[in-house]
Amino acid sequence: MRSVMLGLALLSAPLHAGEDAMSSDEKPKVEIATFGGGCFWCVEAVFEKVPGVLEVVSGYQGGKVKHPTYEQVSRGNTGHAEVTRITYDPAVVSYERLLEVFWLAHDPTQLNQQGADVGTQYRSVIFYHDEEQRRLAEASKAALAESGRFSKPIVTEISAAPVFYPAEGYHQDYYRRNPNAPYSTYVIREKMDKLKRLGVVPEQPR
Repeated sequence: MRSVMLGLALLSAPLHAGEDAMSSDEKPKVEIATFGGGCFWCVEAVFEKVPGVLEVVSGYQGGKVKHPTYEQVSRGNTGHAEVTRITYDPAVVSYERLLEVFWLAHDPTQLNQQGADVGTQYRSVIFYHDEEQRRLAEASKAALAESGRFSKPIVTEISAAPVFYPAEGYHQDYYRRNPNAPYSTYVIREKMDKLKRLGVVPEQPR
C-alpha cells in the first residue's frame, strides 16, 4: 500500500483440421477483476488507461433483478451497483496494483454516493472472483483504513462476484466516445487529470 499512500468474448473459433493449435500453456493468462466506485463511466475511463488492462466493460452487478436495464438500475431499487469488469494480464499488472488504482479513483468513505451521484447503485464495492482476491481486497482495505489517509471509515463492500450483466452499448467506452459531453468535461476529465498528476494513469494513451 506504500504506493497508494504516495499518491500514487474473448473470441474463439473452431480449429480446422491440420491447423496448429496454440497449447494452453502458451496462451496469455488473463484474469478478471470487478469494481464499483460511483458512475461506471468514471471507473471505466480510469482503468482503460492502466497498462496491463486488456478490456473494461461497464455493467450491473449485485442485485436480484435479472437482465436489468439502465432505467431500472438508476431508480436505485434493483440492488445492483454500477460496476466495471476488468480483464487484465497479471504478468503486466497485479491485482494489488488494480486495488491501489481503485482506492485512488474514488472516495471509499462515501456511503451509496460519489459526488453528485447518489443511490445504492453508486456504492463502493469490490466483487472478488476467488479466495485470493478476497484476501487481497480485505488486506488492502484494512491497510488503507489504518493508514490515516481518510478521517472517516472505509465503507467499501467486499463480496463474492454474482452474475454480471453488461450495460447497454451506449455506456461502453463512454469517455472515449464522448470526450466533450458535460459529464466527461466536468467530472471524468477532472478525475483523470488528478490521477495523471499522481502517476496512476499515464499522460499518453497506452
